Amino acid sequence: MAGAPSEPGGTAQDSTWQFIALVEITNFAILRRLIGRSRGDALVLDLEQRIVATLPAAATMVVGRATIEVSFDGATFADLEVANAGLRGAMIAPFDLDQALCAMEIAIGGVGAPLGLTEDVRLVEEAEGALEQARHDQSSVLRDLSIGTPAFDRLTLTRELPLAIANGEMFLQYQPKLHVRKQAIASAEALVRWQHPLRGLILPGDFITVAEEARQISALTLWTLDEVIRDQRTLAADGHDLTIFVNISGQLLGDKAFVDAACEKMRTANAKIGFEITETAVIRDPECAIANLQIFADQGITIAIDDYGAGLSSLAYLKQLPARELKIDKMFVLQLTSSNRDPLIVRSTIDLAHALDMEVTAEGVETQAAMALLSVMGCDMIQGYLISRPISIDAFRQFLRDDILRPVEDPRQSMFKRPATFWKSA
Repeated sequence: MAGAPSEPGGTAQDSTWQFIALVEITNFAILRRLIGRSRGDALVLDLEQRIVATLPAAATMVVGRATIEVSFDGATFADLEVANAGLRGAMIAPFDLDQALCAMEIAIGGVGAPLGLTEDVRLVEEAEGALEQARHDQSSVLRDLSIGTPAFDRLTLTRELPLAIANGEMFLQYQPKLHVRKQAIASAEALVRWQHPLRGLILPGDFITVAEEARQISALTLWTLDEVIRDQRTLAADGHDLTIFVNISGQLLGDKAFVDAACEKMRTANAKIGFEITETAVIRDPECAIANLQIFADQGITIAIDDYGAGLSSLAYLKQLPARELKIDKMFVLQLTSSNRDPLIVRSTIDLAHALDMEVTAEGVETQAAMALLSVMGCDMIQGYLISRPISIDAFRQFLRDDILRPVEDPRQSMFKRPATFWKSA
């Protein structure tokens, strides 16, 4: 984290809070049409410059074609409110875009928590949720995580989760994976979301653990399989032959009833499905987990090892798994071009996976530089915001249609540079 910005008033001595804010250009599509594609694609850099001028001690990072992530420390939650007011005020003055004065409209989703209370990943997830709400509310959304969020009420979530599945509050989004050498979408990962009627969007980091503790994870995963199978039929009708991956809890790898039910669905569906499992899921009960994974593999389900490197990696288990894909955790990919050690770890992991006859997917790819380096290293597939954020099935179908219609363009450009209206509808 960077030190506290001068605007909010924190100092190195009194920085006891950490903040993340996502700032998005909401009228990006309009401005891009006005000033042209080439100049429009640099708008996010204009926004970053003004943010830096307003909050000079904050750390900034471009995380999307129209979005900046801002991180800083402070003394109290009020510092986030001050920073928000400063950013809002800074946007009043128009931008000089090639001698044309244009107003840039923004949405801000920000979160704050006392240092040490919340992991960085959690902060980012909450900031993404806050930004999504800010788009809907058309005003800044700032969340104080020290007093908890609606998603933290675990007892209530435990009680409401079974009804949420029955009432259609759960929905799926899809994040595609790009095959680097073929420059084509090779597969996609299905991600579960919970749109609560009163609490709004509840992120998987909150309700998946609840589902496991409440013994609802089997029902939720079987529901996910049904939805994925249905959506895959739609994609097949569009002419897309893609494997869709579903995340599988380690708890389910020892659940015979789930294994039988999942295999039965696969036998009747004739669908191309993959299961993503984490290393720690196998380590819980290796003998049982490996046996059941082999059953899945025999059924034609592709097994992928998710978040490799983030858990307690064990080569003894790795060589026994019937896995065909290994996914490198984004913690190594995000710093790929700015770290000395991460490239060594990523390269050695790619070589190891290839030696075990597995393809490699790098998660969290957000820049062209990272993709270029991964390509040189021999990485097979990439996944991340450079290609696409998680999107609805309808947006995913449009995503695939657009790329088929633009064969002469570099897919790395066309996939990343999409109208703001596309992401809003996702």
